[in-house]
Amino acid sequence: QFQFADSGGGLVQPGGSLKLSCAASGFSADKYAIGWFRQAPGKEREGVSCISSSGRNTWYAADSVKGRFTMSRDNAKNTAFLHMNNLKPEDHAVYYCYAPGGGPGGSWGGGTQVTVSS
Repeated sequence: QFQFADSGGGLVQPGGSLKLSCAASGFSADKYAIGWFRQAPGKEREGVSCISSSGRNTWYAADSVKGRFTMSRDNAKNTAFLHMNNLKPEDHAVYYCYAPGGGPGGSWGGGTQVTVSS
């Protein structure tokens, strides 16, 4: 499988911001779309956003994050990012990056915890 290092999570108050990073290693991530998923306590993992291999196109899975989250990538650094603004308690989850390659079912990062609490 491909290797990803997810980072950038932490504790933030409602209305705060975080920037998550997904650093790929061992392969050229610029050949693949990259996605961010999240899993809240007691809930199933859900898609958050996706970016094309070139970075020219992005998609956001839920209306709840549109306008607040922005996904980008720097292919020179083999890294994708999720910029999260105006965080809400319902954004509290473990966030994972994903690429559709590296083996059956694709490859996942180890996750980074985002806690939104006052």
